[in-house]
Amino acid sequence: MEVTVMKESVIAEIHIVPLGTATPSLSHYVAACLDIVKQAQDVSYQLTAMGTIIQGRLERILELVQKMHEVPFAMGAKRVATTINIDDRRDKSATIESKVRAVSQASGACN
Repeated sequence: MEVTVMKESVIAEIHIVPLGTATPSLSHYVAACLDIVKQAQDVSYQLTAMGTIIQGRLERILELVQKMHEVPFAMGAKRVATTINIDDRRDKSATIESKVRAVSQASGACN
């Protein structure tokens, strides 16, 4: 997936977990939360097995996280736990891909 470098953008990892649901499967909640991100034209994202990574302006990401947090409640959940990790690097531009590439290169150097 191509990610454009955005001025003053941050990279955030989001985990939204509905608790006390009728079934242990949470994929339909995840899909509904992801729909919020897909509709946002001004951010880039990557779905992972354990969360969603979003890149964009900090204010916009926080706005989207609030909307995502409300989705499980709208679907009937009585409790939701949301965790946000924000990487706000201001000394140089970074993208989701550049961070993955840096780790891959460092990993190759260690072999």
